[in-house]
Amino acid sequence: MSRQPVFLSSLGLVNALGLGKAAVADGLFRGETGGLRLEEGWMPKGPARVGRVYAPLPELPPGFAADASRSSRLLLAALGEIRDDLERELRLHGRGRIGVVLGSSTSGMGEGERAVAQFMEQGSLPPEFHYRQQEIGRPAPFLAEYLGLEGPAITLSTACTSSGRAMATARNLLLCGHCDAVVVGGVDALSKVTVNGFTALESTSQDLCNPMSRNRKGINIGEGAALFILRREASEIALLGIGESCDAYHVSSPDPTGEGVVRAMGMALGQAGLTSRTPLYLNLHATATPKNDEMEARAVARVFPEGIPCSGTKPMTGHTLGAAAATELAFCWMALQDAWNPKGLLPPHLWDGQQDENLPALDLVQPGRQMGAVRTCLSNSMAFGGNNISLVLGRSIDK
Repeated sequence: MSRQPVFLSSLGLVNALGLGKAAVADGLFRGETGGLRLEEGWMPKGPARVGRVYAPLPELPPGFAADASRSSRLLLAALGEIRDDLERELRLHGRGRIGVVLGSSTSGMGEGERAVAQFMEQGSLPPEFHYRQQEIGRPAPFLAEYLGLEGPAITLSTACTSSGRAMATARNLLLCGHCDAVVVGGVDALSKVTVNGFTALESTSQDLCNPMSRNRKGINIGEGAALFILRREASEIALLGIGESCDAYHVSSPDPTGEGVVRAMGMALGQAGLTSRTPLYLNLHATATPKNDEMEARAVARVFPEGIPCSGTKPMTGHTLGAAAATELAFCWMALQDAWNPKGLLPPHLWDGQQDENLPALDLVQPGRQMGAVRTCLSNSMAFGGNNISLVLGRSIDK
């Protein structure tokens, strides 16, 4: 793949830290964890700690009733922040030259759960339910139809790497000449299926997740949406490199050697023209599950033997699943810009400080640490089936 950069010119997002860049950046750099709360109703017995969006969400217009899911409303909330920039792209390129590529793993699964529950109790589906709400491929076509766009509309679902894979597909659409701009990102809403599913895998914790600690017990499930505009025209932040791998070690357990993650990080750095000695910040996947954190720590130590400042930010948002890669790339995007990070801070790693003696000791970012010479960020995401992706962002020299 060519090293030709593409540019992330605009961002809108919503998650447990709040709605919009200002609210999310404020909570991110302060290390706010208050959005992850114990709530009843997600599990048959006892509460679950989830990262829910508490901000009010837009309603869909009447003509989109068949798409009226929480995922769609999360998308519209994120869309509000990029709408003006998108109108500019429309004036420049026209509706047929702008695509939509999104990652998702739940779509409207929550609406489907409630519909099935009513059917089991009353023998009929809710009148407002439409099967389209829970179609896994629906988020991108919905957003394209809502915006009146006529370019490609693609939803990818590769579990927790979904929105990272969306970035790779969107870049390909630009570099191959199919689009002049792409609305790209991810969305997932909370559902009982995901909370109970990860609990069945013994991967969740009722405590706040504690990544890289010897006391880590598992993840907290979250929800959110993040949308970028990706284009060829230069802007402040460039997408410099993408590394993808799939080791297919096991359907749900990571390869303990971390070989696939090592390949993904190396590929992303190589495309960006960087080395392990370049001043970088790394956003870890860091789910706080025993096996994932062990594998990722070993992979990072192999690729960066001299160390790299890194943090896992899921204690502030929960694991937003299909939206996680785009959400955490958004944290890197904001960290690199004075407008959203005026104090020049790195995203902090929030944990109990208890090093796991069985893991390589990583350079975990404590709250208040400055960016220093860092002008480039790497972000990791991993998923079931050994699916891995690493993304590199940097400040553009062309600005």
